[in-house]
Amino acid sequence: MTTPTPHIDSQAGAFAATVLMPGDPQRAKFIADNFLQDVVQVNSVRGMLGYTGTYNGRAISVMGSGMGMPSIGIYSYELFSSYNVERIIRIGSCGSYTADLNLYDVIIADDAWSESTFARTQGVSEADILEASPALVAALESHAKALQIDYTKGRIHSSDVFYRQNFDDYQTIRDQHGCQAVEMEAFALFANAQATNKQAACVLTVSDSLVTHEATTAAEREQAFTNMMKIALEMAA
Repeated sequence: MTTPTPHIDSQAGAFAATVLMPGDPQRAKFIADNFLQDVVQVNSVRGMLGYTGTYNGRAISVMGSGMGMPSIGIYSYELFSSYNVERIIRIGSCGSYTADLNLYDVIIADDAWSESTFARTQGVSEADILEASPALVAALESHAKALQIDYTKGRIHSSDVFYRQNFDDYQTIRDQHGCQAVEMEAFALFANAQATNKQAACVLTVSDSLVTHEATTAAEREQAFTNMMKIALEMAA
């Protein structure tokens, strides 16, 4: 595939080797505006904002992925295959499956379980559990500890359905598959990393709880999840 791609209107070299990828493009803009220096906007196709700048002198890119596995599947694959991106760190929100996780808690994903056929369709795995890149997980942990940010490490659930008809299903998923929280993108990202021989990881912030029914606002999800941003930025730099 040559640049620009059907969904990213950037030339070769526009992206750094490491891309931080929130779901919300406005969160990407927030990170670029508040954490990066010498920022250049490198994508706006379909409103999926992408930026490249520097953090502690190191080039870093940040770009939205949209919601769900098909969306992050498109953007992450094009970044890996056409823009020489070596690693993508998903920084997103999640719903807690356990009372031990509270709003704003940080989770570093070891792996993701999913009912999705994404990995099978992509031709990389028949498994329903895909791992994050171990070296990236270890690096994220190290920087979280250095920043004195508490975190939980464990398995997450990547779901294809946001408005699941039977919300009590989460208890079965939690108990049978060991999932601590739910989101909608990591499984596809990990599959694409395998497909392209690149690296991927996922850091999440709890935005709502299926146990207590607490929830954050849209503005809080966009701007208040700074601990996971700091962990990912420090690791990337």
